[in-house]
Amino acid sequence: MNSNELIVEMNKVVRGKEAEIKKVWMAILADGHILLEDAPGVGKTTLALAFSKAMQLSFQRIQFTPDVTASDIVGFNYFDKNKNDFVFHAGAVMANFVLGDEINRTSSRTQSALLEAMEEGAVTVDGQTYALPEPFIVMATQNPIGSAGTQPLPQAQLDRFMIKLSLGYPDFESQVALLRDRQTGHPLEEMTAVLDGEALQKMKREVREVRIVDELLAYITRVTIATREHASILQGISPRGALAVCQMAKAHAYLANRSYVIPEDVLAVWEPTCLHRLVVSSTADRATIFADVIASVPTPDEQLA
Repeated sequence: MNSNELIVEMNKVVRGKEAEIKKVWMAILADGHILLEDAPGVGKTTLALAFSKAMQLSFQRIQFTPDVTASDIVGFNYFDKNKNDFVFHAGAVMANFVLGDEINRTSSRTQSALLEAMEEGAVTVDGQTYALPEPFIVMATQNPIGSAGTQPLPQAQLDRFMIKLSLGYPDFESQVALLRDRQTGHPLEEMTAVLDGEALQKMKREVREVRIVDELLAYITRVTIATREHASILQGISPRGALAVCQMAKAHAYLANRSYVIPEDVLAVWEPTCLHRLVVSSTADRATIFADVIASVPTPDEQLA
């Protein structure tokens, strides 16, 4: 299956956001999870639904509120009188594609339940471990920090997300097209599935096999170390973040129909993969500082293969 087919189907539903769609698709191919921070109503839920439908994946949406509990996420055991035994009731994470809406409106314990499931690929209830379905993809959304009822995700939890994006508002032409599309129905209803879970798993294996030479691994390491040593950065990019850059760069190369990573692939994925992992001093601009760090580290030869 050509990845372009999926992008075409997604563009029919989420108008004017092809760059963001491609980044989400790369994160999925790289076996990562996605965090979206945006104002309400810009298409985050539609984006998640469209991806799940294009890939024929089971879908669950969790609306996070202060009263959502960890057991709602992972599941719980209850006593079945007919069976005279305890029975496991699956939680909302038992799906291929999970949308965690407004994750920063719920308690830290509930957030942790979801994030632990993302990390382990399984949930444990009363000592019994249950594997999550494969593929397993989490797309979480959060309202901008400072909105009523929000609390920032701890840095250790942010680090679990491969990328963080903002969709933003559509441009003029895209919004006109969006309004026109929805006059007689919803484009989601007319989407064509272009692959299934088995095909996705195959593509993910192909992405893992994309080659990345030691010179590029050294380059990624030099940049991440530079973030840890910068005077205005209180917490730099972790080893998990460096690995995420490698995985995203492989996915970027894969979408370009290459079996190897070049510096252009790494440069293309730095920002969505790393900005949310940095903790900077209160007066510093995260994006500007990170751009300066990247500029300070020589980029390897573009001809590497």
